[in-house]
Amino acid sequence: MTLEQLAKERGVRRSDGITPCVLPAVTTEKLINGTHAVTSFIRRAAEAAADDSQCIIKPFGGSGISTASFAMYTFSAAVLVQALVLISFSSVADYGTYRKRLLLGFGFTGSLACSLFIVVFPSIYLLGPLLVVVGVVCLGSSFVLLNSFLPLLASNHTSIRDYEGAESAGGPLSAGSAAPSKSTSPVLALSTQISAKGVGLGYVGAVLMQLVSIGLLLGLNKFASSTAVSTRLRVILFFVGLVWMLGTIPCALWLRDRPGPPLEGSKGQRSSFGRVAVYVTFAWKAVWKTVKIAAQLRQLAMFLVAWFLLSDAIATVSGTAILFARTELKMDTVPIAILSITATTSGIAGAFLWPRIAKRFGMRPHRTIVACVILMEIIPIYGLIGYLPLIKAWGVGGLQQAWEIYPLGVVHGFVMGGLSSYCRSFYGQLIPPGSEAAFYALYAITDKGSSAVGPAVVGIIVDTVGSIRPAFGFLAVLIALPIPLILSLDPDKGRDDAKNMALVLSGKTYDAGDAFAMDESDDDAAEGLLPHGHS
Repeated sequence: MTLEQLAKERGVRRSDGITPCVLPAVTTEKLINGTHAVTSFIRRAAEAAADDSQCIIKPFGGSGISTASFAMYTFSAAVLVQALVLISFSSVADYGTYRKRLLLGFGFTGSLACSLFIVVFPSIYLLGPLLVVVGVVCLGSSFVLLNSFLPLLASNHTSIRDYEGAESAGGPLSAGSAAPSKSTSPVLALSTQISAKGVGLGYVGAVLMQLVSIGLLLGLNKFASSTAVSTRLRVILFFVGLVWMLGTIPCALWLRDRPGPPLEGSKGQRSSFGRVAVYVTFAWKAVWKTVKIAAQLRQLAMFLVAWFLLSDAIATVSGTAILFARTELKMDTVPIAILSITATTSGIAGAFLWPRIAKRFGMRPHRTIVACVILMEIIPIYGLIGYLPLIKAWGVGGLQQAWEIYPLGVVHGFVMGGLSSYCRSFYGQLIPPGSEAAFYALYAITDKGSSAVGPAVVGIIVDTVGSIRPAFGFLAVLIALPIPLILSLDPDKGRDDAKNMALVLSGKTYDAGDAFAMDESDDDAAEGLLPHGHS
């Protein structure tokens, strides 16, 4: 939103390439010293208001790009760079002494990039995309590094140590020690518990932060109504960056470093550059090795292709909806912030309700994923019915009114609550036992890397057609593409292939009754261990 607004305040109308999209305010001096300037301003303002043509910028000359596609292109570049960075330092989370230092480095750098938006005026709006790329990369990397602490926190918890001590001594368990369930180990159970609490706190923090930001925006609108819209948005980003920075301080004070074993070949490097090169080379080789193994697992490879398309669709729907609300429905910042809260709250409800829905109708995980995807199709299809003459003449339906986007926000959040959990759980069934970290890293890279495609395509559509609405057709196709792949998956065969591959990698031969067999109840419990896989 801030990128689009900064570009708009610097942009011109496509119709003539001269008229500013946002005219400067008339000063008191002009009102006093002459009426000609005021009359000219009023006339130009009326013409600009009547001109409904696209707002464009010309950062590199040529015919220019729309302010909406400018934001989409920036998002595509940011997630692409993020994917490359995640690959390059993925090994650092498990080896050496860089885990905490990198976490703090990404945290403070990202929060600084966010706060620096306060100095990005419309005249230097091209600095905004650079800060977005830095912020997005640091945010994603911080999550990966935070997640890498999960197995360490669980395995070093006092309850786990008490349980292991009692078990090795052959005595009774103490009251505070962890007790294993029938199908899960105590470490796995505790990891699931910690992960669930973390996700819950994350949702609560997201809603709280957005509520505070809305309050701050309302205050700015009341007491600084004459300031530009981009100024108010930049103040919010400064506040967000400040909270991010303050939230990183407890990690610096209380989180233990918990170093991993040194990476082979890094000890002999005297320079920091040499050690970094060893880690980066190892990370890329590890990813390539995982890709080659994944290519031999047909069910897993098909799911990764489906997940690539699905995650791209999810990210593109979110960005397109916000920009559509901003540019086509002319929604202000506060209503869009309320839309975000609506979707987040609906996501919490979806996370709890989808397991009950699946149990009620006897749906297996991949069937539940398909049900979520079909429900997601409502969003682009609803946007496309705005082209129907009857609906268009009625003036309501097909996202012609701003209020219509809120029910779609509920649908989006509810679907995301199901997809975020079931996709992880289903993917876990297809991974060779013992290779979870490497394959969940590939899962994360597929997720982050795919999100660079859809937004760029939407940007091209907007620049070509001159409107965001046609992009709903692309989104409808993009969302539907994974459905045949997911429906054709055979979870049982995928699990058997994964067990067989695990034995091959360990130098054994496959036995259908091997101890690697895993009960389906393990999949639900293992879902909480996804963050460990990101490391």
